[in-house]
Amino acid sequence: MADLNPTGRFSSRVDDYLRYRPSYPDEIIPLLERECGLTPDSTVADVGSGTGFLSKLFLDFGCRVIGIEPNREMRQAGEHVLAPYAKFSSRDARAEDIDLPDSSVDLVAAGQAFHWFDLAAAQAEFRRILRAPKWVALIWNEREVTGAFLQGYESTLHRFAPEYARIDHRQVGPDQMNEFFGAGNWKLASFPNAQEFDLAALEGRLRSSSYAPPPDHPNHAPLLAELRRLFNAHAVDGRVAFLYQTNVYYGTM
Repeated sequence: MADLNPTGRFSSRVDDYLRYRPSYPDEIIPLLERECGLTPDSTVADVGSGTGFLSKLFLDFGCRVIGIEPNREMRQAGEHVLAPYAKFSSRDARAEDIDLPDSSVDLVAAGQAFHWFDLAAAQAEFRRILRAPKWVALIWNEREVTGAFLQGYESTLHRFAPEYARIDHRQVGPDQMNEFFGAGNWKLASFPNAQEFDLAALEGRLRSSSYAPPPDHPNHAPLLAELRRLFNAHAVDGRVAFLYQTNVYYGTM
């Protein structure tokens, strides 16, 4: 996906990303405790750490977390947000070339990022930096397409955001997990998640997405007009809801 510039495409969207993207359910930590042996003494590499949503879950549990983030603006935002945590540090590095020693971490986690990775190169790096038994957790907030508002939102993205179909992480599923982990070597757990937005926040949520056309794109104005029409048609007490399933694919390398 080099033509889509995965490293730089979020640079102008950091503020909206921080304000309007969902965090991750607290239930992820007990799952990884139970299934992957996660403890407060574990060292976690958060690959594609962005603004720090996933890192914060692990830090609150007591883990040492090393953020791996190649986008300067996203990395700096994460460093600012997580500055109170002494056990957080970050690196200017990519999934395919992680600046960590061999066998130095207990878990590799990636939130909303795996679909940007070069699969074979990331696989080799994860194996290299992980200690046995080499646990990896790949996590997405997957927006549901159910009900008139969310179905309309999905249709609007397909109409007005040309890149959406190319980078939608719903393209990642069992086939990619079998290729990455090995058939039968991974499991999936899902948790409900949700956000509510007024109109300004809904527009901010859209702007936070890398596929949203920028202001100078001819689709920008008609997309916003359709978004406002959807909001006015479906808002209850001035708000609409985004419903998600947070999917956690976890297994050993």
